[in-house]
Amino acid sequence: MSDLKPETVGSKGKVLLYALSTCIWCRKTKNLLDELGVAYDFIDVDLLTGEDSQKIRREQELWNPSGSFPTLVINNAKCIIGFEEDQIRKEFGK
Repeated sequence: MSDLKPETVGSKGKVLLYALSTCIWCRKTKNLLDELGVAYDFIDVDLLTGEDSQKIRREQELWNPSGSFPTLVINNAKCIIGFEEDQIRKEFGK
């Protein structure tokens, strides 16, 4: 279970993306973060099973009660829901 904890810390602190492996908007968000050179971790929630899946979904719903994807959490202080390119670019100053 400890392998589910984010380890990557960039200039904005910890950046964690809750995603689905089959979600086009999640893929676009990952590509944008890569393009911007943002250090981030991601969890493909649909690939988890059992207790891991339930735990991560509960964590995600603290930030995004609707449980939609992608959900991007920045330094445990801010959340961007959905593929919001302008907002992501603004947040990371690029």
